[in-house]
Amino acid sequence: MHLNTGYDQRDRRATLTSTALCNRRAFLRLSATAAAGAPWALANGLDRAPGLDRSAAKVAIVACRSYGSEVKAALRRSLDLLGGIGSLVRNKTVTVKLNLTGTNFTSLFGRPVGESYMTHPATVTALTALLFDAGASRVRLVESTNSHAPLESTLALADWDVRALAALGRVEFENTRNLGLGKRYAHLKVPAGGYVFSSFDLNHSYADTDVLVSLAKLKQHVTAGVTLAMKNLFGITPNALYGDQAGTEDATAGRGPLHDPREFQHVKLPGLRTDATSSDPFYRVPHIVADLCAARPIDLAIIDGITSMKGGEGPWCGEVKPIAPGVLIAGLNPVSTDAVATAVMGFANPRATRGRSPFEHGDNHLLLAEQAGVGSAELARIDVRGLALDQARCPYT
Repeated sequence: MHLNTGYDQRDRRATLTSTALCNRRAFLRLSATAAAGAPWALANGLDRAPGLDRSAAKVAIVACRSYGSEVKAALRRSLDLLGGIGSLVRNKTVTVKLNLTGTNFTSLFGRPVGESYMTHPATVTALTALLFDAGASRVRLVESTNSHAPLESTLALADWDVRALAALGRVEFENTRNLGLGKRYAHLKVPAGGYVFSSFDLNHSYADTDVLVSLAKLKQHVTAGVTLAMKNLFGITPNALYGDQAGTEDATAGRGPLHDPREFQHVKLPGLRTDATSSDPFYRVPHIVADLCAARPIDLAIIDGITSMKGGEGPWCGEVKPIAPGVLIAGLNPVSTDAVATAVMGFANPRATRGRSPFEHGDNHLLLAEQAGVGSAELARIDVRGLALDQARCPYT
């Protein structure tokens, strides 16, 4: 049994237009207001400016060739190379944002979708176990799906062993497409006003937590150039507020209004700047990603490059092919982590401007986030540990 695709299909219907790259600089001073009554547990990050924290610009690359027993060992080594995560997660709630990229779990290239373009259950199981080993009190797995079903039911459809995951400790699951288990949306402001959004209204899971982990795949993206730890946060915007069917808690459709608002004049997007008038998806998507990563900082970025696909973010992107970089990449700053991952994919300049590979069509969300003070995308300023870039590089072109 499989659920229908249709997740953010605006990504593949967008038309090319030309928009100048916005060069705004902002000092990151994080401030956010959670839903009333919900514990706001981001105190360890509120006054932090990740782009100015040189210690955060550490990224680990570790070889990992399969999704067998070696995944946990490779992931543990990655985290050890960063100095360990005990101080980050001990006695805390850790929320892990998955990347299902739609919920059609039909195999691709004759392999499970976790080996091509979705989060693989083996990486989730290994990460969850390591989080509990490091002292986490609770692990919450989240994703916004295009299904009314609870997240654990959707994962079971993909043949995830949900019971085994739950047995690891205090594990929770939440479909964040709407309010979910919360009573009201959390209101998170974008520091310095943002590019396109000055704030976002999100499911409580992204505020009622101490640590946010983005668990992504090593992939290209038709609109955003690459989709890694940062682009993964595009999916934290609830379908009920930012999707095609916005205005109802029953909404499951993708986020067309975020890509191109012209077909959705009736949708009032919470937090949209009054001067954000561009309808170009290749401007909007990268700038919105940068805004999201400033409003809801990623504390730990993990990118699965064991096996993946090249040519786009999903099988709807045309001619896509399997690829096996054989690496796991992890870092404490998402901009630096994505920059290293972009270089691993064979793109020489993660700070490339619009029109240059891999950002041929749109603005570079890594560069935009760097300019907003979220972190550094300059490879020379990043402390790469484990495998050297030359050892890990696996060209996607």
